[in-house]
Amino acid sequence: MNIIVLCFFIYSILGWICEVFYTKFQDKAWINRGFLIGPYCPIYGIACLIMIIFFNKHEDIISIFLKIILICGILEYFTSYIFEKIFNARWWDYSEKKFNINGRICLETLLLFGIAGVIFVYFINPFTIKILKMIPNFLISIIDIILIIIFVLDIIISSKIILKFRKFTKKNIKLDRTVEISKLVRKKLIENSKKLKRLIKAFPHLKAKIKYFSKNK
Repeated sequence: MNIIVLCFFIYSILGWICEVFYTKFQDKAWINRGFLIGPYCPIYGIACLIMIIFFNKHEDIISIFLKIILICGILEYFTSYIFEKIFNARWWDYSEKKFNINGRICLETLLLFGIAGVIFVYFINPFTIKILKMIPNFLISIIDIILIIIFVLDIIISSKIILKFRKFTKKNIKLDRTVEISKLVRKKLIENSKKLKRLIKAFPHLKAKIKYFSKNK
């Protein structure tokens, strides 16, 4: 169990690193990705834990590849849906890409996740587990406790700041994707605090789903 907890943090950090380099390639800028302050993306840690628990390298590679695509697709789709309901904003949008589902997931990214997942199951995780088993259990337990405390504090601090986001996206206005209002929301967030400014930079394609209505309506 101690190793599993540590694996969650290791793979959350690796996921964050992958996001940073992907964004650098796509947007030509180094950006601290993610909703939290720390250098980790928990959704990657969760996906990897699912693969650790349910998959093994003795399975058929095609089967693993397809299962990973399914799992990552479900995680990404519902994360997008839940965040949109909470914050009234679309944090990423694949609408312009081919073979997408409601702009929340697309074939291109799912194939990349599938390839990365196969490499993870067959090479990365076995190597990681082998290294971690060389570390004394008591030391892993200490590291786990420290990381959990930092993670929980990060969630608390980030949640308080992110809740301010809702004030800018829910003010007696109906949902709709409009470029003008999205720009206004981004401007307000950037003016509000350094953390919100980083959040906006982390999701450069953020789209607020808001629409103004005239007073006569």
